Amino acid sequence: MVMDRIVQDHRVQEQFTRVWIPDQDEVWKAAEITRDYKEGDLVLHLQLEDGTPLEYQVGPKSNALPFLRNPDILVGENDLTALSYLHEPAVLHNLRVRFLESNNIYTYCGIVLVAINPYEQLQIYGEEVITAYNGQNMGDMDPHIFAVAEEAYKQMIRDEKNQSIIVSGESGAGKTVSAKYAMRYFATVGGSSSDANVEEKVLASNPIMEAIGNAKTTRNDNSSRFGKYIQIVFSKHYHIIGANMRTYLLEKSRVVFQAEDERNYHIFYQLCASASLPEFKELSLMSAEDFTYTSLGENIFIDGVNDAEDLKKTREAFTLLGIKESSQSGIFKIMASILHLGNVEIISERDGESCHVGRNDVHLQHFCRLLGVELKQMDHWLCHRKLATASETYVKTMSCKQANNARDALAKHIYARLFDWIVGHINKALQASSKQHSFIGVLDIYGFETFEVNSFEQFCINYANEKLQQQFNSHVFKLEQDEYMKENIPWTLIDFYDNQPCIDLIEARLGILDLLDEECKVRTYFFSRF
Repeated sequence: MVMDRIVQDHRVQEQFTRVWIPDQDEVWKAAEITRDYKEGDLVLHLQLEDGTPLEYQVGPKSNALPFLRNPDILVGENDLTALSYLHEPAVLHNLRVRFLESNNIYTYCGIVLVAINPYEQLQIYGEEVITAYNGQNMGDMDPHIFAVAEEAYKQMIRDEKNQSIIVSGESGAGKTVSAKYAMRYFATVGGSSSDANVEEKVLASNPIMEAIGNAKTTRNDNSSRFGKYIQIVFSKHYHIIGANMRTYLLEKSRVVFQAEDERNYHIFYQLCASASLPEFKELSLMSAEDFTYTSLGENIFIDGVNDAEDLKKTREAFTLLGIKESSQSGIFKIMASILHLGNVEIISERDGESCHVGRNDVHLQHFCRLLGVELKQMDHWLCHRKLATASETYVKTMSCKQANNARDALAKHIYARLFDWIVGHINKALQASSKQHSFIGVLDIYGFETFEVNSFEQFCINYANEKLQQQFNSHVFKLEQDEYMKENIPWTLIDFYDNQPCIDLIEARLGILDLLDEECKVRTYFFSRF
């Protein structure tokens, strides 16, 4: 009797087909089809979860047929590939259930780990957790960044092949934190066999790179404004012996401009917060509110962040990596000079075609003193430019706007060269002490974003992310399904969006990059003639 009732109740619950329909507020809403649908019908009779009836228009001139929902027994699976239906609403719902009901931020999608940023510190990254994942197979434990790191480490040893972990996602998704935890895992399980503490040096590069390459944005208080690829180098006994870092697409424009409620790079605020230190007296620093380059976002603070304390960590990391006090002093002088350069006042002449620096400009004096350049020459070339032709060289005045743009370009160039110098010294400190046997690479590329007005830098960032998305599609869909076809495994091909047309628009012949190159050549020729 009891069993019959259970079976009967189950039939009642399953008599209606359950679907997902798009919703303007909730993105996707759950519903049930209450009447049989026949091909050619233009209306689906639905009932929402709250009991509200809905006539849903379908057909070639309205909506496509809605996506089917997965059985309840599958919702909350730790691997998305276990779902009967793998489409956008099913993926989002499964991630939502795992995050909100089980507090799980990680979910597998085959070989891919999907992570949700909880925007708070979770106690799931301690030494005991690393120990628990060490030596385990990827599917034996709950999804975790440590499981992916362990799989890479294990395959490097087993197959004797170099490995790479790609950390991608939109801005604010938590890529940099994930990359740091992966590096911490390798540093723990592949600790150096000597007393050189190589793994500590590898981890010490993080606070330095965050200071000079991270900034507060509207979506993330510690957003990486550059991409990096770090190779963790191992010996033949699979102990860490060094590392190497390559960086990409530093957001130089942030040095001279920040949107509302955003900040410049952390290092500038760290220096300003420590201006009262005796060793920084010669830098002539003020509050970050008083420098143009650090106050454009109109918010110089980050909740819960102590910039002065963070500078101590940055300096400790410099020291651990063998960067001498004299070199550190030189770095801070250059950083301070950039701030003073941004405060140099350039005044327009009456004709509007020329300009001059304000008389006895104290910030220009500080800039020249800190960098050791001649004040008179700097005063002149901030407001003039040199044009060279095949036969002659001309010196022309610049308008106030042109001079300000040139000043900002100089600030960006100085910062970019200093950034590269620091990365070079970090690589020198992390250089492998013995012969490299293998490596694991960790790619942390900063995320896709789109604004009302996008800079060329943002365009390049988004282009890089489109290429990464293509790589993802290739591994998760194309290659996997090709393997199924080769093995004659029954499989319904998954229809997925191929972004190749978007990439072609950018990089193909007569694409955007080609056209920009051509435009630059035309403009260069024009200026050389006139």
